[in-house]
Amino acid sequence: MNPFYKIVSWYFKKNSLPYWCIFLFDCFLMLLSGIFSYWLFNKTNALVEHRFNVLNTLLIYIALSWVGFRLFHTYSGIVRYSSFVDLTKVAWGNLVGLVLSVVVMYLLDIWKVPEVGILSLTETCLTFFIATLMMWASRILVKTLYDVTFSDKRAMRVLIYGAMSGGVGLAKMIRSQTPRKFRLCGFISHDEHAKHFRLMGEKVYSTHDNFTKIIKDKGVEGILVSPLRIQDFQNNQELQDIFIGAGLKIFLAQVAKEMNVEGTESDMNDLQLKEVSVEDLLPREEISVDLKSVEELLTGKKVLITGAAGSIGSEMVRQVAKFKPAAMVLIDQAETPQHDIRLMMAKEFPEVKAETIVTSISRQNRMDALFRTFRPDYVFHAAAYKHVPMMEDNPSEAVLNNIYGTKVIADMAVKYGVKKFVMISTDKAVNPTNVMGCSKRICEIYVQSLDRKLKLEQMKNKQSEPLTQFVTTRFGNVLGSNGSVIPLFREQIKNGGPVTVTHPDIIRFFMLIPEACKLVLEAGTKGNGGEIFVFDMGKPVRIADLAARMIKLSGAKNVKIEYTGLREGEKLYEEVLSEAENTKPTFHKKIRIAQVREYDYEQAAKDIDELIAISKEYDDMATVKKMKEIVPEFKSNNSKYEQLD
Repeated sequence: MNPFYKIVSWYFKKNSLPYWCIFLFDCFLMLLSGIFSYWLFNKTNALVEHRFNVLNTLLIYIALSWVGFRLFHTYSGIVRYSSFVDLTKVAWGNLVGLVLSVVVMYLLDIWKVPEVGILSLTETCLTFFIATLMMWASRILVKTLYDVTFSDKRAMRVLIYGAMSGGVGLAKMIRSQTPRKFRLCGFISHDEHAKHFRLMGEKVYSTHDNFTKIIKDKGVEGILVSPLRIQDFQNNQELQDIFIGAGLKIFLAQVAKEMNVEGTESDMNDLQLKEVSVEDLLPREEISVDLKSVEELLTGKKVLITGAAGSIGSEMVRQVAKFKPAAMVLIDQAETPQHDIRLMMAKEFPEVKAETIVTSISRQNRMDALFRTFRPDYVFHAAAYKHVPMMEDNPSEAVLNNIYGTKVIADMAVKYGVKKFVMISTDKAVNPTNVMGCSKRICEIYVQSLDRKLKLEQMKNKQSEPLTQFVTTRFGNVLGSNGSVIPLFREQIKNGGPVTVTHPDIIRFFMLIPEACKLVLEAGTKGNGGEIFVFDMGKPVRIADLAARMIKLSGAKNVKIEYTGLREGEKLYEEVLSEAENTKPTFHKKIRIAQVREYDYEQAAKDIDELIAISKEYDDMATVKKMKEIVPEFKSNNSKYEQLD
């Protein structure tokens, strides 16, 4: 290591120079500028002859400049991080000093004060002009030395997706890192006209440029996505495919706190870079929810959540707890995950009274005791067995847990005057081809018919008191849920493959768990009872494409995709509506109401009671046969139950 590099490294490894050092250095530059300006107009002999007069005048200038320095804090920044804003402050500070100096010199001249005021107005203006240039030059020199010294050749060469406030803030952040992790090679802008410009010395490219060539020519290794352009990037599948195909690492810049639309510089100081997972790249629209109305309904109320330790249930717990309910009862039969929920509530929401109960919702006496003691205002019913192949092999358990459990909770809600019962269903309940989907459709039938029965009785008896309202929400797969294909694919890639996909053409809808739960909360609290709310899941995703993307993103080599054939009861695609169903709009563009067939409660309850009795005999064929009688559209697919159709 050469001596120059040692000295520079020693300086930059210190936190920063004390502010008084910068102040004294600026004063020294002001002194040099004044001496040079006087010499330029009067030459050496005059400078030597009037040296004390010149020095006294310049000391007054320096003293008056301190006012501008102080006013604009020109010496309080870290020099190596200087920006255009800092240079502007220097200029304004010196302008204040110049004005004060001219005024004071004019007054001293009137008062005939000796030994000062030897510099003319032109020399004075030139002094401050040269001082400003020298202060700018010193800061730019220090910043350049810092950039050159720490421009690690091993740093990843990157393009920044987003060229305005967010992109520039991100570029400043990566250039100030020590040691340098990224080396900026350019920006990508949506504005076609911007590609003729340069930002921070780097070229701006259009999203329509030939990035295959650009990546090769520039040796680009990664993409950093501005926080203001994440949604645009998620929806630009074509560009994603180019970057992933080229083997680039992709990082999303996220802020630790909520950022305003402008993306201010202070916000950019809180940027964190996260290497993308495949979930981050799935196209989706931003979902906004009226959480204010949800808060008004749930704050200070008692809330009961079933399936509280599951993927959806646990997120429901977190979101409901934010609204400060009076108390929460959280029910799940999985002991260890339920213990995790208990610890989470104690840590994150210690002010919320929460009872974590380990039990099954199908235990009627236990549920009766809980409802009687707790008297909940709202019930969110997320508990269910959901794995299609497991329920194909265990139809009796699907009936006893999903259907009977739902019936128990719904009946308790009516018995103990719950205001609203919100059930979470699935798109697999539409034209079901498997036991799990059919079990959820029967749950929908029961709660809808129960809601209808209560309303008819209220009209018949001319009752005015509010009754329990039953609302159903229906949506598809959620990203990152227990048993989702994404964790499975990730594990298979980690183990070297193969990645198993059931069919080349199988597609699924996906939604983020927090987004799904927010829609559940809004639909559930705004529903009037009897509705089946259907969520707009966005664009479907081809699972084989998803697997291929995950393999490329991982950087793994020689990992193959293997097609294993559709599992029992599995569809090539899911539906959120059957052919006989239509929808009508609601209070939210992402939520619609399914107009479904109405069932008579007495007949539905009779059929379900018979199904429950049959399921307790654990005769798979008899159980599924009865399910098909209740739901005629249930046609088994790739299953042993096809013989019953």
